[in-house]
Amino acid sequence: MALFGKPKYTIVRLKKKEMPDGLWTKCEACSETLYNKTIEENFKVCPKCGHHFSLGAYERINMVIDKDTFEEYDKDMLSADPLDFKGPKTYKDKIAADQAVTGLKDAVVSGEGFLNNKKTIIAVTDSRFIMGSMGSVVGEKITRAIESAIEKKLPVIIISGSGGGARMYEGMLSLMQMSKTCAALSYLKKARLPYISVLTNPTMGGVMASFAGVGDVIIAEPRALIGFAGPRVIEQTIRQKLPVGFQRSEFLLEHGLIDMIVFRKNMKEVLSKLIGYLS
Repeated sequence: MALFGKPKYTIVRLKKKEMPDGLWTKCEACSETLYNKTIEENFKVCPKCGHHFSLGAYERINMVIDKDTFEEYDKDMLSADPLDFKGPKTYKDKIAADQAVTGLKDAVVSGEGFLNNKKTIIAVTDSRFIMGSMGSVVGEKITRAIESAIEKKLPVIIISGSGGGARMYEGMLSLMQMSKTCAALSYLKKARLPYISVLTNPTMGGVMASFAGVGDVIIAEPRALIGFAGPRVIEQTIRQKLPVGFQRSEFLLEHGLIDMIVFRKNMKEVLSKLIGYLS
């Protein structure tokens, strides 16, 4: 029995403060919840585990090319639909949808700019646009960029982030881009001009089997998935368990497929030094 009668309670319901959307991101590798501003300030790399988040083409260009010096090539070049491809979604619909999401006309941005005051030709594929796959536009823009480098006697950097390989919607025309880009690079080599290939997560299929795999220096970001067929396809084909880390940057560096692994925050400085050494 209470000495002073029945106690009285006042229930106060506090209004939950609404948290604006888009402030936090969960790391795909370590599941840490990260403040978006922190990620942006760290070059979109998880400060806890070092996971490199995907970047769009213009984001990558802004990270390596000096501010306000980039001049884009062939910005309005558009893909045709040579096979009149139809499926659950037509090729034209797929292109239109990805254009709306990414703001790009196709899966590559190319042009010229200064990298630490060194004039450079650069092309960057974007994995958000049909998985960064290579169709006629991607092959043509990269080839034209290489031809411009030969004409202007400039080094070439291609940053690849392409999980889709050659673009099946264009059939044989997409496969032709593999030989076309490599042929252009052979002329660049004859002109004794350097080509640096940067591989990001993922770089697979026809892209890796063509221009991405033939750099004078091949750089990769940490833990990037790099190869032709995916690891699950390989395991099913050879019916063997693959080694731990197979097709990741660190495994490929150890086995001689790439020349170095560079953290994103150091990429611009490393590219600048390489251009100085090779030019």
